[in-house]
Amino acid sequence: MRHRPSRSSGEGSPERQRPGGLLPITKRRLFGLDRSGPPPEATLSDRPLNPWTIPNAIGYARLLGIPVFLALALSSPHGRDTVAVVLFAVIGWADYLDGFTARLTGQYSRLGAMLDPIVDRLLVISGMLVAFVFELLPRWALVIVVAREVFMLGLSRYGLKRGVELKINWAGRLGVAPTMGAPFFAMAGVHGLALALLYVGVALSLLATVLYVRRGVHEVRKRA
Repeated sequence: MRHRPSRSSGEGSPERQRPGGLLPITKRRLFGLDRSGPPPEATLSDRPLNPWTIPNAIGYARLLGIPVFLALALSSPHGRDTVAVVLFAVIGWADYLDGFTARLTGQYSRLGAMLDPIVDRLLVISGMLVAFVFELLPRWALVIVVAREVFMLGLSRYGLKRGVELKINWAGRLGVAPTMGAPFFAMAGVHGLALALLYVGVALSLLATVLYVRRGVHEVRKRA
């Protein structure tokens, strides 16, 4: 019985990497559903920043949009300016566009890997600030979220100085949507949903922080 040669995309055949150590594009990988495999080589800590890429341009636009959002929201009577709410949503969803573009074009970069989580955290802090000023959500929970985001920014910087990179864990990934959704729906006037998302986001964020710290301590001890 002759052996039937497998197709190039067939099951069981080794995946051929694209230039730069990138895995082949599949629909699941393109849309962010398949995150298996090693990180792209261009995002590793010893690589150049490579700031001039299309995904980074999206990241810059997201970053520039945050002060505009704050100016619109904080100058509104009740923190529920329609344009500010739409802009908040666009900045949040553009994170997905950023990643999609990087996977589609293969334009990964070290700067992009660092910029994305910073912009996400600044957006969360900005949304929570608006909700705090106008009392759209319980202030005690907002303080916890903002304190956690500031702590994570400091922890990431501390880790980078020691050569330890904190990769997003499952709790952190699941916590992004409810944490961003809480201020959005609060500003949109959907209070019940905003409150539920806030509590879910707080729980997942705190769990993610514990996992980050535990992994960071383990990595530092391993390198010592």
